[in-house]
Amino acid sequence: MSRTIGIRAARVNLVRLKADTTYRLAPIACVVLLGCGAATDQSVGGTATLKEPIALSPTPVGLSGTSWQLVEFRGGDDSRLTPDERAKYTIEFGEGGRVSVRIDCNRGGGTWTSGGPNHLQFGPLALTRAACPPGSLHDQIVKQWGFIRSYVMKDGHLFLSLMADGGIYEFEPPPKARR
Repeated sequence: MSRTIGIRAARVNLVRLKADTTYRLAPIACVVLLGCGAATDQSVGGTATLKEPIALSPTPVGLSGTSWQLVEFRGGDDSRLTPDERAKYTIEFGEGGRVSVRIDCNRGGGTWTSGGPNHLQFGPLALTRAACPPGSLHDQIVKQWGFIRSYVMKDGHLFLSLMADGGIYEFEPPPKARR
């Protein structure tokens, strides 16, 4: 009898999980389908054919041509890390989805894209390979670079958020770029 109740409870929980997941994904699916519907052509048989591709913005509005220096990193566990010198940690968003960085004693570049408002994703970085001194934030930033997924601009600062509430990098304009 207790085994039957346990199986029923597990089934109920599984159904709730499926329903919860479906309801969370439903708005996303609607947006995707509505977006596709505007660019499709319905045939008599009921199948849709794509008239033209739907383009995602390769570069978010407001980031192209901007430069930033690191103020601090706030971890998801409320830890705070600050660079010894802000100017050693910079990001420059170029035109066409290119990014140039200085991460302590190394410099390099890569790409960035945006799939929508406040969405940001960086491609792999090509960096010089100098050994940075102890206390550097280099290793952490390079390790977390591919997990940055969104951005917000507030009070003249740029906030880059890691996925899964992993933390937030706060940047400010460098002194020469401040308005």
